[in-house]
Amino acid sequence: MFDINNLRGAFPVLNRLVNHKPLIYFDNAATTQKPKAVIESITNYYQYFNANVHRGNHSLSNEATQAMELSRQKIASFFNATSTHEIIFTKGTTESINMIAHGFRQILKKGDEVLISEMEHHANIVPWQITCQMTGAKLTVIPITDKGVLDMEAFEKLLNEKTKLVAITHISNTLGSINPIKQIIKKVHDAGALVLVDGAQATAHTKVDVQDLDCDFYVTSAHKMYGPTGVGLLYGKEKYLEDLPPYQSGGEMIKEVYFDKTTFSELPFKFEAGTPNIAGNIAFSKSIDFILNLDYNHIQEYENKLLTYATNKLKSIPDLKIYADLPHKAPVISFNIKDIHPSDLSTLIDHYGVAVRSGHHCSQPLIRRLGIPGTVRASFAIYNTVAEIDIFYEALLKIKAMLL
Repeated sequence: MFDINNLRGAFPVLNRLVNHKPLIYFDNAATTQKPKAVIESITNYYQYFNANVHRGNHSLSNEATQAMELSRQKIASFFNATSTHEIIFTKGTTESINMIAHGFRQILKKGDEVLISEMEHHANIVPWQITCQMTGAKLTVIPITDKGVLDMEAFEKLLNEKTKLVAITHISNTLGSINPIKQIIKKVHDAGALVLVDGAQATAHTKVDVQDLDCDFYVTSAHKMYGPTGVGLLYGKEKYLEDLPPYQSGGEMIKEVYFDKTTFSELPFKFEAGTPNIAGNIAFSKSIDFILNLDYNHIQEYENKLLTYATNKLKSIPDLKIYADLPHKAPVISFNIKDIHPSDLSTLIDHYGVAVRSGHHCSQPLIRRLGIPGTVRASFAIYNTVAEIDIFYEALLKIKAMLL
């Protein structure tokens, strides 16, 4: 389907050593590495046409504006938005969620309900806590089952006429569980409520068509999909974005300013106050090119191969427990080895050049539900290999033998 060695050659960081060992990067759920095309795009902007956008008539400003708006067009097409007006550039998933939560402070009232799930990232919990506290609305939590999947029966019972919004993750960053988003969205709409989908963990692994999903809001981060950090997007149906108030105010998001009143710019600029991350927004389109060149079918086929292989290897280790060992999930394995603290395990495995994540993964309520202090999380991307998994496996065996 593709030449893995050639593909890996596009990622300069994969050539480096860590603790005198070749880097094995299994922390892709936290952030993915960047291909040369993305890095060169950022450098190219600063070297050749660094200028502010939408604010000048000189050549550099026009070039920068055109490049950033072309990137927005590519992103809109990639996610199948109906218009570029529906694509808001943000700092990332967290800011995107905060934008919507801020807007809902003028919509929610006492007695209204917002539904989130037990598997949410803190970024999709705390903004809604604050919003509900400020408005008197109730924050309701959809539980998960012991298998690590959303309890759909409980969800349907919790959904009622008081529900105004369901904010739900597409894929769990901790467990890799994939929620039946399209089914959830239909049920929420049938109940007369809106849906925000946290797609931070989904967009690197699966094709997202916002019109097919019929979601009202979809958010993600470029750095989770081979793009730069500090860049993300908020997709929203135009009719809802028009109704929401600006998140921040200042330059760029205005039409006219007087001392007694201000009128706001049209979408998407109403939500893009100040100078944006121009270089990052332009480079985001390069990460999309990278994914499109690979094709999602090939990505899923290869990542499923890695996940299946790694799961089988790790399950052969005595006293190793995998959480949410599911037949269909994202390429994430969250696990513990009996009597070894996850932070100790991740620290020791770093000596073998292997980068994994340990802790609560910004999902403390989920970890609390599992009744554990945290997990070790290995998350795979398209540039990882079976050979790397073998090294990872052997390192785990050596560490286990040393500590137990």
